Amino acid sequence: MNDQVNTFNQTAGYGYGVEQRNRVLRNTYWLLALSLIPTVLGAWIGVATGITTALSGGVGLVVFLVGAFGFMFAIEKTKNSAAGVPVLLGFTFFMGLMLSRLIAMVLGFSNGSQLVMTAFGGTAAVFFAMASLATVIKRDLSGMGKFLFVGVIVLFVGSIINVFVGSSAGMIAISVAAIGIFSAYMLYDVKRIIDGGETNYISATLALYLDIYNVFQSLLALLGIFGGERD
Repeated sequence: MNDQVNTFNQTAGYGYGVEQRNRVLRNTYWLLALSLIPTVLGAWIGVATGITTALSGGVGLVVFLVGAFGFMFAIEKTKNSAAGVPVLLGFTFFMGLMLSRLIAMVLGFSNGSQLVMTAFGGTAAVFFAMASLATVIKRDLSGMGKFLFVGVIVLFVGSIINVFVGSSAGMIAISVAAIGIFSAYMLYDVKRIIDGGETNYISATLALYLDIYNVFQSLLALLGIFGGERD
């Protein structure tokens, strides 16, 4: 009888199962907040030193892809060990460096600081909205994953093409699509944790960090295009 009760409790969302999911979600949010520190540091160093200025076009693309995928491979290999968190934080520092070129361009506008803060606030609002929505939606969203993945592949290919084409219209279209896709990914990734589909908080943090990073980057690019003011 007790076994039946325990089975019912876990199925209904009580007991150890829920405690474990809440712990993963809590650890993910803490690590996600911590990961923003090296990102800001990397972006600040990049802007202050101009170290990424030369990383434009194909060179910048190669450096970004090799660095990003190398770090993500290392994170996957170390996510169950003590090295997982330092590797993740190293990745977020690298991503901050890569973001510094765009930030420096936006800061070149007279209202650049305002645009950066607006992009940050907009990204935070999107994240809190998606995270809150994930807690109230009862429907299984696992089927979203395949469609979102296809969307990311199309977006990735389009971004690579646009690096060489240099189309402003293409950049606008890619940025708008990225905001939509990665906002949906925020909802999907948080729901996965809540439903028990993701049990490793380092992997969960990596997924949400990439969602936030891409939304912020795309929103900042759009604000720079449409809202940038020259002296």
